[in-house]
Amino acid sequence: MIVTDEQRIEFLRGEYAAYNPGDFDSVTEMIHPEIVLVRAGRQGEVRGPERLREWMEPDAFASQVLEPLEFHLAADRALVRLRGWIRGAVSGIEMEIGSWTVWTFDDASMVTRIEVFLEHEEQAARRALRGDED
Repeated sequence: MIVTDEQRIEFLRGEYAAYNPGDFDSVTEMIHPEIVLVRAGRQGEVRGPERLREWMEPDAFASQVLEPLEFHLAADRALVRLRGWIRGAVSGIEMEIGSWTVWTFDDASMVTRIEVFLEHEEQAARRALRGDED
């Protein structure tokens, strides 16, 4: 169980460290059975661990690496600013992107919600960290 802010940050660092080489089973170990992923750009939600696992699988990208740059914690939530590098599977085109992710945890430290925001949506990400409704 995650108890301190430092443990929560280390947990999140571990999630990204597992995600980058494609260890999606490790990423989903602490995922609640009713997890909700809110995708960036109003792409809709993904519900459940199996669907989240499928969503992480490479499709249009040959590789995707996410580096957490900063963490902000508030109650049961964590906001992570990310820098990502992606390479197209067919085109080979490489891009660098920025984004924000808000992670929500339950009392047992399981991840119940993940919200992804594009780089320019920082204020919306910060509102989500606080639990503010739009």
